[in-house]
Amino acid sequence: MPVALVYPNTYHVGMSSLAVHALYQLFNRHDDVVCERAFLDHTPLALESQRPLTDFVVLAFTVSYELDYFNLVAILRAAGIPPLAAQRDDRHPLVIAGGPAPTANPLPLAPICDAVALGDGEVIIPPLLDALRTGDHAALAAVPGLYTSNVKCQTSGAIHNTSNARRQTSLDLDALPVSTVIYTDDTGFGDMALVEVSRGCGRGCRFCLTGHCLQPPRERSLDVLLRQAEAGLRHRARIGLVGAAVSDYSRIDDLVMSIRALGGRIAVSSLRADSLSEPLLTALAESGVQTLTLAPEAGSQRLRDAIRKGLTEDEILHAADLAQAYRFRQLKLYFMVGLPGETDADVTAIAALCGAVRERFRGGVTATITPFVPKAGTPFQWAAMTPVPVLQARLKLLARDLRRRGVRVHLESADWAAVQGVLSRGDERVGRALAACTAPTQTAWREALLAHDVDPARYLGAWPLDEPLPWDTVDLGTDRDLLRREYLRGCSRMNTDRSV
Repeated sequence: MPVALVYPNTYHVGMSSLAVHALYQLFNRHDDVVCERAFLDHTPLALESQRPLTDFVVLAFTVSYELDYFNLVAILRAAGIPPLAAQRDDRHPLVIAGGPAPTANPLPLAPICDAVALGDGEVIIPPLLDALRTGDHAALAAVPGLYTSNVKCQTSGAIHNTSNARRQTSLDLDALPVSTVIYTDDTGFGDMALVEVSRGCGRGCRFCLTGHCLQPPRERSLDVLLRQAEAGLRHRARIGLVGAAVSDYSRIDDLVMSIRALGGRIAVSSLRADSLSEPLLTALAESGVQTLTLAPEAGSQRLRDAIRKGLTEDEILHAADLAQAYRFRQLKLYFMVGLPGETDADVTAIAALCGAVRERFRGGVTATITPFVPKAGTPFQWAAMTPVPVLQARLKLLARDLRRRGVRVHLESADWAAVQGVLSRGDERVGRALAACTAPTQTAWREALLAHDVDPARYLGAWPLDEPLPWDTVDLGTDRDLLRREYLRGCSRMNTDRSV
């Protein structure tokens, strides 16, 4: 059974994703399955055999970010496959997508994909393959975790639709360790072997997809991680630890000290300013890591409390002191602008906080500023997105202030954030416009929305709390009432009306 695992971005980006490695291993562990990889810059051929994508039974897309939806459509077109599922027949491969973004809200991909996988591949792939072995695509409708709205029965031609598809969760991460399985220098992490430490996050930040849609937080055991590290050290001298907040791993000190005892160097994907231990920082410094990356998210304490970030300014500044004490050369700080209830004073507070960090830390400081995008399945799913002109003005103001304080600045596009906002809370009407979009450009996107009579303001404004949400047909395993309470608590912290 030939399966094409497709990452809708470049090879360099895709091979940096542990999801590609994990899914490649999951498919190929079945004796009757041959899984090959495909990427945006190799389309329309599979990488291993150079066969066209139309030769495969299934195209399995793994998608991390909504903006890669455009690349998914582009790959289908380049392969000669109609983007809309309704336009395909038995001569075409089945198109299935999964990943964090479509798990939270599969509706924009529903007109394009024959099925959308909700949750962890370890749980979904075995019954998915069993269904494919039957030869009847309608069997997909019975696979737990598959959201299907376009699968036709090969005998009757009837379309099978499943609503209330439930997200599937792998509770025993030790059962299938996830680490680098294909080594290449052509990635962002080519000098290291990646190891997944944990999934989910227990912090509960109100804006965060990981902290709500990918619950519950789970960890791998120390013994399993050390066996993976030992195997990885046969290929690379550095072990990259991957997780939502690696420094929150319950045995992080034991883990990094044990890897160092094996002769390995370490790197980490993410750290929290309030969980930086001496053994962890020592291991990073001894490993030659030059940059620490932290995410305060907001400059003012009021907004950090409103988004439930759980960080104080003292903790952030203490982290800067530690970075200086351990002689790191760079500090990267991540912030959002446009959070619900944000004022110009909150934006100025970002620059002031970065300036305070700059005064304590003698290395280089870089601030990455990203417009806030409300995500389905989080407490802020009801919040309005700040209008693009306001975002642009605040980004410009902030960049000028940061540069004046000697802080390097990287700004994400407000225009593309608005596109992401439509896709993240879109429905099938948005999906049909996406399928008609001829290029990943602002102009082509606006033309496709206009042609399909889709008003982006509908998806960027505040959602009434008493109205159904497009993604209510999906069971993410989260309590809607809990999300609503968390949203109202956040609004209360902002001292603002929920329509802001």
